[in-house]
Amino acid sequence: MKILPEISRTLSEYLLIPGLTTEDCTPDNVDLGAPLVRHRVGEEPGIRIATPLVSAIMQAVSSPTLAVALAQAGGLSFIHQNQLIEDQAADVLAVKRHEAGVRTGETDHRATVDGEKRLRVGAGINSRDFKDRIPALKEAGADVLCLDSSDGYSVHQARTLEFAREEYGDDVFVGAGNVVDGRAFRYLADAGAAFVKVGIGGGAICTTRAQKGIGRGQASALIDVVQARDAHAQETGVYVPLCCDGGLLNDSHMAMALAMGADFIMLGRYFARLDESPSRKLQIGDQWYKEYWGEGSRRAQNAARYGQRGRMVFEEGVDGYVPYAGSLSDNVERTRAKLTSTMISCGSTNLRDFHRDALLVPVSAESFKQTGAEVQLRHPALDSAE
Repeated sequence: MKILPEISRTLSEYLLIPGLTTEDCTPDNVDLGAPLVRHRVGEEPGIRIATPLVSAIMQAVSSPTLAVALAQAGGLSFIHQNQLIEDQAADVLAVKRHEAGVRTGETDHRATVDGEKRLRVGAGINSRDFKDRIPALKEAGADVLCLDSSDGYSVHQARTLEFAREEYGDDVFVGAGNVVDGRAFRYLADAGAAFVKVGIGGGAICTTRAQKGIGRGQASALIDVVQARDAHAQETGVYVPLCCDGGLLNDSHMAMALAMGADFIMLGRYFARLDESPSRKLQIGDQWYKEYWGEGSRRAQNAARYGQRGRMVFEEGVDGYVPYAGSLSDNVERTRAKLTSTMISCGSTNLRDFHRDALLVPVSAESFKQTGAEVQLRHPALDSAE
């Protein structure tokens, strides 16, 4: 047994110290673009996204409709793998066949498109039927794949990455994860992962920590893995992007993750609340909600993701609801505006500089109490009474 000499910290436990805002730090000059896949240091990646947001590999989140909307907003979706191979391939094909120029809520950033001006889309895979699923998804036009597992530090993921590399070389990008320390990152990076997802047990719908006692605070995990990523890049000349997956309760947490060194962010709850997610919208009292369930829940029955011998013996996620939040384009634009404003306050105009120059400070318990507003917000009824 070994015990790490540190406290497992979350993204809530840090704040950013403002940097010098220069004349160049204007919204029009801020570039939120990020590499999605591994590349030689100093060279452009094979796939880059203008908005550093991707949707989680979940039934309640990544439908073709949401994939189209997110690609149009500059991000990318991963169609979930907890379905028949032919059904998943059909979902991918539906996105690739969508006219990239036909947009709802068009933003100022060019959409995420391939060389033929088709919208880009990703897809989840597992380490069991990958020899059949990868060829089908490649044929359907998937731009990038990602191993879908709660714990990616395994020989099974390495074998899957080896198969993809031997069969397709550089023609198929496969991300891997999830991991929470530098050892696991290095293992997957050396195996050929296109990117590595960071985070175990921090998702809003996840109960892995309670059920199995494994995981790590998202800030601690990112800090450790970022150091390993940068050391790996210096040693090998290859940059392997990091995806922050979990532990993100609000937009400020996204800014913190990017400042700590994440290249892009994977979100489940955030996208599940929106019009474009595939779950039902329903009214409870005066409030509208969308259904949301974890891939580790009994409803998902995603035994392939958790290795429970073909059936769900116990759950690592729950089934519930999230408050409805409107359209994807409106929410992503709002998030982009917040991230842009944070970077300007920190004196950065691109994510690489933000990684390098961000100055963070741990937050004490007393300081944390002052993070939010402490006044009673006005109620519309009071205004009408006056």
